[in-house]
Amino acid sequence: MSFIPFLDAGESVRIDDLTIENGTERIALYGRLEIRRDRIGLQDIQALKAQIDAIARELEGSAHLPERARSAHQTSVMPSPFMGRSCA
Repeated sequence: MSFIPFLDAGESVRIDDLTIENGTERIALYGRLEIRRDRIGLQDIQALKAQIDAIARELEGSAHLPERARSAHQTSVMPSPFMGRSCA
């Protein structure tokens, strides 16, 4: 796998039904991964561990990490177009 954390926005890696999606500012993990007590389960957990370790190394090597990065999902309150109108 050539997944380099925080390098290529939009690149992703799949491990079973778990997706690890790369971004320049954040990495998203979504889906489902069942680790069973078999060889495939061992391969899957080793692949996941390799990805998590790579992400951790990248973050540990970053000199100036903020306390908390801005959220990708910022919300704002929009005024209702129906406020002040009467229903007739």
